[in-house]
Amino acid sequence: MEPMKNVLWFVLGLAGGFVAAHFVDKDPRGHEVLAEVDARITEFTDRIGEAYRAQEAKIDGIAADVKDATATTRDAAASLAD
Repeated sequence: MEPMKNVLWFVLGLAGGFVAAHFVDKDPRGHEVLAEVDARITEFTDRIGEAYRAQEAKIDGIAADVKDATATTRDAAASLAD
């Protein structure tokens, strides 16, 4: 029963947060604050995305190097077997 109670409180808190954000957004100062928060979140997610793509490119390069080395080793082993 305890987990359901926790889920209920979580959902109520989430709904309360949305209602509060809606009321804050109606005020011009609150709208500016929420716009700034949104801009910061967007900047953060953009940086995370760039870092992810850079890491992915690095790993793809390493994988390509390993694939080339494996092919070279396989070809060398095949020529020795002949």
